[in-house]
Amino acid sequence: MSPQFAMTTRIRALRADITTLEVDAIVNAANASLSGGGGVDGAIHRAAGPRLLAECLDLGGCRPGQSKITAGYDLPARYVIHAVGPVWYGGQRGEREVLASCYRSCLHLAEQYELRSIAFPAISCGAYRFPVDEAARIACAEIVAGVSQSSGPLELVLLACFDERVLHAIAEALGGSELVVQPS
Repeated sequence: MSPQFAMTTRIRALRADITTLEVDAIVNAANASLSGGGGVDGAIHRAAGPRLLAECLDLGGCRPGQSKITAGYDLPARYVIHAVGPVWYGGQRGEREVLASCYRSCLHLAEQYELRSIAFPAISCGAYRFPVDEAARIACAEIVAGVSQSSGPLELVLLACFDERVLHAIAEALGGSELVVQPS
C-alpha cells in the first residue's frame, strides 16, 4: 500500500439529503437509462443541473448491478456515480446479487478515481421496493468487504439515509452508527 493512502476508513450512517454532502462523490440510485427520475435520482438531477443529464445521455445507459461516473456539476460533490439497482420481485430473480454488485461497482470506481470520500443512498429501497433491512445488510457487508480489500485512499463512506427507518436499519447492520475499517 502506498504511504499516501489512508490506513483506515470510517463508515458512518446519517440522516441527510445526499445532494448537500461535501464528498468526492455521491452515488445516485439511477434507472437504467440514466435519464433522471423520481426519488434520489430526480433530486440529484435537479440539484446538479441540466449538464448532468446531457452527460448521462452520452453514456448509453447502464445495466443493473453496474455503475458509471459523471461530473457533479452544481453539486458540492465532484462526481456522481450512477448505480442501477434491482427491482425487488420477491428475491427469486437474483436481486440480492445485483444489489451487492452495485456496491462493488461503485467502490471499484472510487478506487479507480482515487476518491477519499463517497456517500451512498439506500439503493433500491424506494420505488424499487427492496426490503430495507435486507438491503442494509447487503450494503454494509459489501462496503466493509470492499474497504477492507482496497488499496485506495478512501477515508470516509457515508450512508445517507432518507428517513429514520432506513437510518435504523443501516446503523443496525453496521453494529452502531459508525465503523472504522482497516485494510487487510
